[in-house]
Amino acid sequence: MHSTEKLYWTLIEHKDWKIHISATIKGLCFVGSQCGTIQELLLFKDKYFPGLEMEEDATILEDYKKEIIEFLEGERTNFNSSLDFRGTDFQNSVWNALCSIDYGETKTYSDIAIHLNKPKSVRAVARAIGANPILIIIPCHRVIGKNGSLTGYRGGLDMKKILLKIETRN
Repeated sequence: MHSTEKLYWTLIEHKDWKIHISATIKGLCFVGSQCGTIQELLLFKDKYFPGLEMEEDATILEDYKKEIIEFLEGERTNFNSSLDFRGTDFQNSVWNALCSIDYGETKTYSDIAIHLNKPKSVRAVARAIGANPILIIIPCHRVIGKNGSLTGYRGGLDMKKILLKIETRN
């Protein structure tokens, strides 16, 4: 195998935040949970990019890092980062739908299912959202339960609360 494609990664350390991020040459493919371990990134790599060599490279990831920090500081409401997400067609459609939720807005799992013309697929939508590899940028934190409750979040409910608070503060 002589693929030169690599998975580049770095750790963002900003105030209370410690987040692993990773990208291919095509774009950002992983944003980890707050204070997540390298193990979280390795499990992701094994699932979506098996066989790719990993290389720590803060320089290649600098623009992504800058955008995420600006978001955490409340200075950025949308992202210009190119993304490289490789889920199933259904997961990709859900992740694309999440990208259409405006900053500071929330939707329910049912809203997303209806948006995709699959109103009976709420559970499948929830599973796809739970598998979102690019936290913050694919804004699954903006999806809440029908009753307004903060339901599960891959990064933990504390992280979800903080992200929603950043967006409502502005």
